[in-house]
Amino acid sequence: MSDQPTEVIGADRTPAAAAAQRRRRPRWVRVLLWTLIPLVVVVALLVIADVIVRSVAEQRVASEIEKNLPDTVKADVSVHIGGVSVIQQYLSGSFESVELDAPHATVNGAPLSATITATGVPADFSKPVQSATGVLTVSQDSLNKLITIPGSTGDITLGEGTIGYAGKIDLLGLPVGYTVNAIPKAAGKEVLLQPGKASLTTGGGDVNLTRLLQALTDNGPFPVCAAQYLPDGVKVSDIQVTPKAATVTLTASDFVLDEKFLHSKGSCS
Repeated sequence: MSDQPTEVIGADRTPAAAAAQRRRRPRWVRVLLWTLIPLVVVVALLVIADVIVRSVAEQRVASEIEKNLPDTVKADVSVHIGGVSVIQQYLSGSFESVELDAPHATVNGAPLSATITATGVPADFSKPVQSATGVLTVSQDSLNKLITIPGSTGDITLGEGTIGYAGKIDLLGLPVGYTVNAIPKAAGKEVLLQPGKASLTTGGGDVNLTRLLQALTDNGPFPVCAAQYLPDGVKVSDIQVTPKAATVTLTASDFVLDEKFLHSKGSCS
């Protein structure tokens, strides 16, 4: 038997060489990394730039709106621009959606909250907005400061799905005071009040409530002009009432969101 030591395969490689070989990557991996790393950096920079542009654009929109509000309206407006890329939307000339939120606004000193969602908002404010939907939430106290029902003689009261008010009517030649609970219905420029329950407050003698209610409903629902309180072209599309507040949904389309529009008032004539 030979006394010569057995040769070990690979014994001539140093530990450093072995480690270097393990670290060596295939060429396609290196090419892939050289391509992906700059691409990731570019994407990250674009995302950061978009975030900055979005913030600047939102602040600009909020500032323009607050600047153009009528003197009777006070609000801190927050703005959120929807969509994936604000830069891309700006370059296309319009934003997909813009949400305005003013939870602590006041109108003639009466507090209310407002949320408006607009679509097709142009980057150039001198061009028309495609459409917008707004939701106002108004308490009973604020409603009485802002709205007057023609012919009513007292405050408006809110119920579950109803609006209550007092008034006077000539019935069989006699002046009759009454209170009525009416169901409100949105009708574009108007809110229609359909009396559902009435009671006498003064006069009337032997006039019964059925005759009173018939007299109040003979001409159909009682119209209240809402347009006179809103910018020209804004319509009431829905109204929901609870004892705590009235929630009114408004819509508008093809309007320029500028000082002229915000200061305008509609009419029912």
